[in-house]
Amino acid sequence: MDNILAEVTAIVKSVAAVETSLTKFKDDVNVFYTLFCGAAVFFMQCGFAMLCAGSVRQKNVKNIMLKNLLDACGGALGYWSIGFAIAYGDGAFIGTSTERFFLNNYTESGGMYIEFFFQFAFAATAATIVAGTIAERCKMEAYLLYSIFLTAFVYPVIVHAVWNEKGFLCAWNSDPLGGTGMLDFAGSGVVHMTGGCTALVAAIILGPRLGRFYDAEGKPLAEPRDFPPHSVALQVLGTFILWFGWYGFNPGSTLFIADYGDITGLCAVTTTLSAAAGCVSALFIDTLMGKASSGHAEYDLTMAMNGVLGGLVGITANCNCVAPWAAVLIGIISGVVYVFSSKLLVKLRIDDAVDAVPVHFFCGIWGCIATGLFCEPGRSEGVKGLFYGGGTLLGVEIAGILFIIGWTGVLMGIFFTILNALGIFRVDEMEEKVGLDISHHKGAAYDLSSADQADLDNLAEKRSTHGNAVA
Repeated sequence: MDNILAEVTAIVKSVAAVETSLTKFKDDVNVFYTLFCGAAVFFMQCGFAMLCAGSVRQKNVKNIMLKNLLDACGGALGYWSIGFAIAYGDGAFIGTSTERFFLNNYTESGGMYIEFFFQFAFAATAATIVAGTIAERCKMEAYLLYSIFLTAFVYPVIVHAVWNEKGFLCAWNSDPLGGTGMLDFAGSGVVHMTGGCTALVAAIILGPRLGRFYDAEGKPLAEPRDFPPHSVALQVLGTFILWFGWYGFNPGSTLFIADYGDITGLCAVTTTLSAAAGCVSALFIDTLMGKASSGHAEYDLTMAMNGVLGGLVGITANCNCVAPWAAVLIGIISGVVYVFSSKLLVKLRIDDAVDAVPVHFFCGIWGCIATGLFCEPGRSEGVKGLFYGGGTLLGVEIAGILFIIGWTGVLMGIFFTILNALGIFRVDEMEEKVGLDISHHKGAAYDLSSADQADLDNLAEKRSTHGNAVA
């Protein structure tokens, strides 16, 4: 009997040891998954850099590349110091728990460093959205200041409201607004609307690039002047990198892969379909509009690329709770939203060098509204979109949209107005004409100098006599 009891005890201990090992293995797999997805999101910084560099004129390439680099650096320091604590600490409106400030005793209090890394990558994305909009005319010091302010305070407060269970808009609040809270799975509102709204406010206060909408005397031009991108290849490369990074952005927002495989797979599918539909929609709507006005069809690559990005932004809020067919429809409408909002900005004489505002702000608004329309109760713990018999969610989504616009617009408006009043927002007119690479960064991005003419003449003479020796 004692032998049997000993064997049973040994078996129980072995099973317990296996369970402990499996739990540890599952935790490690989840950490690795979050690390990979966070790295994919961070790689989007490269996509933004390539897209912005290709979209600006040759004389400003180094400037925009440095600004994209500083976004990541300023975002890391701002989010590490206070942003992370404000976003995810305990507190009614902002986080106040001390363990997240400067990651003070964070691991000792039960936290995991991987959480900070993943959330930092999102914060940096919100900051870098602005880079392209105000390209070619913004001072470097102003850019770094805004990047830190946005990631350290403005963006974290929105995160706290929507993604922290203590936040008044959070769906996981013990008493969620409207009984549903705001569903924004990966950040159509939290990330993209915040960055896009900041970009819009900055563009209005900063003003357009010289010669874009007004002549040298300040008189409006009959037709806005286009500034063609200096490298379409870099634009396309940046677009594909961003699309790739979105597979970390959306599926990665499950935060875990163990036990969440079905949701992760759905997020990947809806992300793909919405991006593809947004591309086709934007391209052909712009083509049809052009044919109606000019009589012949032209296919604009920029519209196609930004249609992809608009579709990605539109699906970001709801990639986990809509059916694949709905993702296609969301992408199609995202393309429409992008095209018409892009033309609206030109009509209003608001200069956006890379169309970041139409892509991120307007398509971000649509993404939140689409969640309130297409959310399936079977995919969202019973929460219904309007097309499934629920109307409350749509109302909460609209309330969230208004909060993000109000908070970001007011704070960043005041911030940029102060910078402008201090004279540290916009570069000097002559510096802008020459190009920021030469005026701010010790020379042009590309060495375009040709060979010395004397050397070319000598080479031509040498080739003309080569093999023709006198007999």
